[in-house]
Amino acid sequence: MKVWKKVVTGSVALTMAGTLAACGNDDNADNNAPANDAADNNANENNVNDNDENDEEAAEDQEEVTITYARGYDATGATDVLIEEFMAENPHITVEFREMPADTGQSHDQYVTEFSAGDDTIDVFDADVIWPAEFAQAQYILELDRFIERDDIDMDEFFPGTVQSGQYEGRQWAMPKFTDAGLLYYRSDIVDTPPETWDELIDMAGEYMGEEGTEYGYLMQANQYEGLVVNAVEFIASYGGAVLDENENVVVNSPETVAAIEKMVEIVESDITPSNINNFMETETHNAFLNGDAVFARNWPYMQAMTENEDESNIAGNSAFALLPAGDDGSASGLGGWMTMINRNSNHPEEAWELMKFMSSYEGQKISAIEGGNAPTMRSLYDDEEVQDSAPLFADPEFVETLENAVPRPVSPIYPQISDLMQIELSRALAGDISPEEAAENMEQAITDALAE
Repeated sequence: MKVWKKVVTGSVALTMAGTLAACGNDDNADNNAPANDAADNNANENNVNDNDENDEEAAEDQEEVTITYARGYDATGATDVLIEEFMAENPHITVEFREMPADTGQSHDQYVTEFSAGDDTIDVFDADVIWPAEFAQAQYILELDRFIERDDIDMDEFFPGTVQSGQYEGRQWAMPKFTDAGLLYYRSDIVDTPPETWDELIDMAGEYMGEEGTEYGYLMQANQYEGLVVNAVEFIASYGGAVLDENENVVVNSPETVAAIEKMVEIVESDITPSNINNFMETETHNAFLNGDAVFARNWPYMQAMTENEDESNIAGNSAFALLPAGDDGSASGLGGWMTMINRNSNHPEEAWELMKFMSSYEGQKISAIEGGNAPTMRSLYDDEEVQDSAPLFADPEFVETLENAVPRPVSPIYPQISDLMQIELSRALAGDISPEEAAENMEQAITDALAE
């Protein structure tokens, strides 16, 4: 059942196949071989045995170290598998697991409390993709570039957005672990071809709304909370705008951002969304879509499995997903997911890096995908047959394309404050209290002031 058995068995099989092929070639040449070949072979075998013994002695000479890895509750058991396999490959390192609160906000606050006090209990920990810049500026975490360069880690193997989320001031502070991105769900029994643009979505939602018992054309997350910011970032990026540039300059007050907010307002004020769409979060979205109430819905990948569960879905077999619609600059999906970081106060940074490197590696992410259902951050893993077989989503080209187009939220050490400021102005615009132009102007001023504090 455990993925490492599959991986190791495959490696052993390939090695044995190569060895047998080589032996076969040697057998064909034996008739013409010199008489001292047997002696040479014995000498080679002795050298191999000596090397094995040296490797074992080197491993025994390594200092035994215990490190602590922390993350929130994992109901899948994938964390246990990751730790067990890592310790099997690194017998001198013992990993103790510390379970953090399931609530992300509570985990964040607990980390901040401990790290700000210089606590060294935790060595490696999982981090929401919006944390790295904040923790880097506060000097809670270790910069990783020296490890990455020394061990020749190719960061281009990861989806760009997952790498960018771990960067701050030109340096890498976190490694991608697994990812998430927004999708457009639609009723496949109503819609043959999903819309390619936001304007097409509005037209199709209005045309098909009412078919097969549906009440609404489109659902999204428009409540005043973090989900509203993610939805807004998707719209803004699809129209070519941004909140901050790569140098952390505030650029949100632009024609592109105004056009994006105008499109959000148009959708929210139209007949295709519920009258209480400003109260919708993920839960309200999936409840309504699973109940068969809507033609289209924006949500995270977790909803895909729910749509096919006949115990909770009225639309099993009648749902599909696609890229989010495009604005003037293409399709963009808000990036979610988790990364790993190292406590700056760790007494064992080298061993902490080894664990982090393993979890973000091909092998580690394969375990997370198969055992935990977590979407890998490495493009190559989506070509792995065992990964594809573990979840239909991982074998879907549309999903992979969505991950490739995923855009991170503003990378800033004060992101939580930026998010709060954006939520306020976006909510006012969606409620009709201010214009999209005013919302963009207000966000620009408020974020600029916050960064200057």
